[in-house]
Amino acid sequence: MLRMDSSLLIIGMVFGSFGLGYFIYGKKQKSLVALGSGVGLFLVPYISSDIVMVTAAGLLLMAAPFIIKF
Repeated sequence: MLRMDSSLLIIGMVFGSFGLGYFIYGKKQKSLVALGSGVGLFLVPYISSDIVMVTAAGLLLMAAPFIIKF
């Protein structure tokens, strides 16, 4: 069962807004890593209901374009 509380909603909204920025940047610059990170940041709060897992995955996806260079 998916558990939704206020902290998960706020974290999801924060990562979703970063995901929108990454998605737009990746689309304009034709960067697959940034585009994939943006889509991942959209989807992570919907997949997991654990606040620690969502935060860890979100931070990892936010760092991915800086770590992985094509």
